[in-house]
Amino acid sequence: MSVDVIFLPDRITVKAEVGEPLLEVAKRAGITIPTGCLMGSCHACEVEIDGDRTVCSCISGVPGGQEQVTINVYIDPTW
Repeated sequence: MSVDVIFLPDRITVKAEVGEPLLEVAKRAGITIPTGCLMGSCHACEVEIDGDRTVCSCISGVPGGQEQVTINVYIDPTW
């Protein structure tokens, strides 16, 4: 199933498949998400999904069950 993934703050939208790794979707959209360990331990790659939960994009895929997902990419200036 295909999902519209909207990356904030720039509102860049790309199509992705449910379960596709978030880092790969972001890269395809031309968006760089900072990474550290690539195992979900350091939390450098945290993003907010649909304004209600935070996930590590290095170990998370595009969620299913909806036609559109909003990913808020924010960068921690202290990282």
